[in-house]
Amino acid sequence: MSKRNTQANKAAARERLRAERERQAKKDKSRKQLVVAGSVVAALAVIGGISYGVMQLNKPGAWEAAADAKNVTAPKNTSGKDGTTVVVGKSSAKKTLELYEDSRCPVCATFEQGVGETVSKDVEAGKYKVQYVGASFIDNTDNGEGSKNALSALGAALDVSPEAFMEYKAALYSAEFHPEESDDKFAKDSYLIEVADSVDALKGNKDFQKNVEDGTYDAWAMKMSKTFDNSGVQGTPTLKMDDKKITAEGSENAPMTADEFTKAIDKALKA
Repeated sequence: MSKRNTQANKAAARERLRAERERQAKKDKSRKQLVVAGSVVAALAVIGGISYGVMQLNKPGAWEAAADAKNVTAPKNTSGKDGTTVVVGKSSAKKTLELYEDSRCPVCATFEQGVGETVSKDVEAGKYKVQYVGASFIDNTDNGEGSKNALSALGAALDVSPEAFMEYKAALYSAEFHPEESDDKFAKDSYLIEVADSVDALKGNKDFQKNVEDGTYDAWAMKMSKTFDNSGVQGTPTLKMDDKKITAEGSENAPMTADEFTKAIDKALKA
């Protein structure tokens, strides 16, 4: 092999090596740019995720938003500010029984099962009117929604008629449908509608069902619950007439039987 060919081969080899190094340098530069770009994107994604998370944490939940609502849709058959005055009975009845209840309250269920029918008959006969005040404090003990949701559904029933309201309230507290306090069953719209199907005026009632599912009276329910909170009443069920508690004889608690209730209410009516 000539010296000339050997030098030419070496020069060609050096050129190939130089070209290869340039190509490798370009690849490394491109890879570095991609890594940097990917890091920036990842960082932005993390920042975006954190920002979204913060926004979600700061975003009020449905019930909190309902509580803060400025415009409240109140059911028919109500009066007063935000429709939170609910009075059922004949206008000719001279006295009013104030009834404070929480839909999830097991003692309220006992009261309704033992006394509810008597109350309904008395109201129908014009013996007295009933002013209902609904509470939702049981939800606060377990971050539940059943008391609020049932109260909203009661608003939907009241929008149909006072009679539908009273019958639906009785059904919610019935032995057949009332859940254990620890079971937040009333949080499910489907269950509230199932209970309503036991009430003739509400069975298959599309307007009622839509109002329950849409939460039409959620804000009203929260205003009603606030009315209870501001009433000074400490527990449920609480019964009052002429601003005096009605209790079973020899007790500080509400009467739990029809006989106890009749004795207590007759005494209050005569006062």
